[in-house]
Amino acid sequence: MSPNHSNRISDCESINKSGRRGRPSVPRARVLAAADALFTNAEAPCTVTMDAIAVAAGVGKGTLFRAFGSRDGLLDTLWAAKLKALREAVDAGPPPLGPATPSDERLAAFLDALLIFKLENKHLIRAREVTATGLLQSIHYRWMYGLVRELIQDAAQGTMEDSARYRAHALLAALHIDLIEALLADGLTLQTIRHAQKAHVKAIIDGA
Repeated sequence: MSPNHSNRISDCESINKSGRRGRPSVPRARVLAAADALFTNAEAPCTVTMDAIAVAAGVGKGTLFRAFGSRDGLLDTLWAAKLKALREAVDAGPPPLGPATPSDERLAAFLDALLIFKLENKHLIRAREVTATGLLQSIHYRWMYGLVRELIQDAAQGTMEDSARYRAHALLAALHIDLIEALLADGLTLQTIRHAQKAHVKAIIDGA
């Protein structure tokens, strides 16, 4: 294959899905990696702007907005990418997260995994939960909420739907990153929080 032919292939591959030339597709992996690094190293999430992400990723700011819609949209995409392994474990993995696990045990295991996930990604989580907007309507929150509500209803047979909705939101609210970090700052250990959360889940199921 000639060098010129190879270059023509590269040019074709840069055409976006709309088929227009001159506007290459967004290197999503590179953009997400750049955003992740910026949020991880930032002193405050609000300092990470779309301009900064564009510069770090080597793309134009307009390209970012076309690809993700908004800063919140980019954050949701990054969060979804990091949640992928957990979602796969929940959807088709082995116990204690997978579908074969009794619902009460699965609920406790899921919330425990979510607690660890948030602490491991606290800079990103803080950016989405504290400084962004529309969290409760985001795709990842609706997935978490739907799963928790379903597990509550299944574990506590006869639970009214309205009660399950409230309890699901309440359990997820207890995992807000500000609250977790405040508990740790007050001297609670991670292990203590995990045990308390497991007891809380049991109380929610028993109370329902």
